[in-house]
Amino acid sequence: MVTGIGVAAPNGLSVKAWWDAVLRGENGIRGLSRFDAARYPARLAGEVRDFVDADHISGRLLPQTDRVTRLSLAVAQEAIEDAGVDLERLPPYAAGVITASSAGGFEFGQRELQALWSKGGQYVSAYQSFAWFYAVNTGQISIRHGLRGPSGVLVTEQAGGLDAVAQARRQLRRGGDLMVTGGVDSTLCPWGWTAHLAGRRLSTSEDPARAYLPFSADAAGEVVGEGGALLVLERAAAARARGARVYGAFAGYAATFDPPPGRGGAPRLAQAAELALRDAGLTPDQVDVVFADAAGDRDADRAEAEALAGLFGPYGVPVTVPKTMTGRLSAGGAPLDLAAALLALRDQVVPPTVNVTEPADDCPIDLVTGRPRPLPLRVALVLARGRGGFNAAAVLRAVA
Repeated sequence: MVTGIGVAAPNGLSVKAWWDAVLRGENGIRGLSRFDAARYPARLAGEVRDFVDADHISGRLLPQTDRVTRLSLAVAQEAIEDAGVDLERLPPYAAGVITASSAGGFEFGQRELQALWSKGGQYVSAYQSFAWFYAVNTGQISIRHGLRGPSGVLVTEQAGGLDAVAQARRQLRRGGDLMVTGGVDSTLCPWGWTAHLAGRRLSTSEDPARAYLPFSADAAGEVVGEGGALLVLERAAAARARGARVYGAFAGYAATFDPPPGRGGAPRLAQAAELALRDAGLTPDQVDVVFADAAGDRDADRAEAEALAGLFGPYGVPVTVPKTMTGRLSAGGAPLDLAAALLALRDQVVPPTVNVTEPADDCPIDLVTGRPRPLPLRVALVLARGRGGFNAAAVLRAVA
């Protein structure tokens, strides 16, 4: 059961601010301000602009942490407070942390490498030994909140957030009471930007309303963002015992892997969705809304649309892409979609896809565009694909 949510997104810091912005269709994609991007071919990003590090992180921790860890600590704090759980009353090893990461503390690592190259090893911070590490968010959240139960990190890029929540569910099934899980990512620094450009997927449009257009005939790449969401996942019996408010159940999950390049064979996103539904004990006709991966690449979008049409029939289920307001957040993207799906189930409304007026003719999906669509919602399917052929699908179910 999901009992708590925390969010940091380019269009809102905190669950309420972000969700209100999503329902308004507020686009958080703008020109990069974290560094001078004038010489780069891609200059737009989804930045969390209203986050003041010192408002959330102690002075002792500031020199030890990258921006991604500071965001993660703030988001975890919100999720735990939202769950209304007194962690000190839990048994010593009943609560843990599993997060997803795609890069770790890139900005911190860049700064220390610059010091190494320009000044020498004696100028490199001792904190470099862990502040760059992709598992650092799990560690710092665990330390701050005394979460000594199972811990871990998943590294499967955009699919990682779903994989992390699924791993947290496995730990609860083994006897734990509570897990903090999900993902937050941030790589908006020159070193990170160079890595994104090397992937050749970034949109070079300078218009925030035209840069990231998934499923559109005009799709020409993605926009990178920072942020994400963390959830408090509890064993159902533990949540009921303390009278917790429940957003919904993480009812089903599956992961598949595409064939290696050059080996032939079709992408396996559809199989991930089918297996996740089977894990939840549901059939496609019971799905009320799909939160799509939405790569923003014509070929990848077409493949996802074909998978959805094959599973639900052409235009067979409402599909939405709220990440058009934030950009793709790497390991933070799928957890933010999980948060959106949970709030959609709560409020009985499908959030809109912005900037796209209609899907391309070769993408036969019922894309929710322009404004929110009120609907009776009981089941949501969330899809994610990570670089390297990772596919993940999760099913969320409303709890009566």
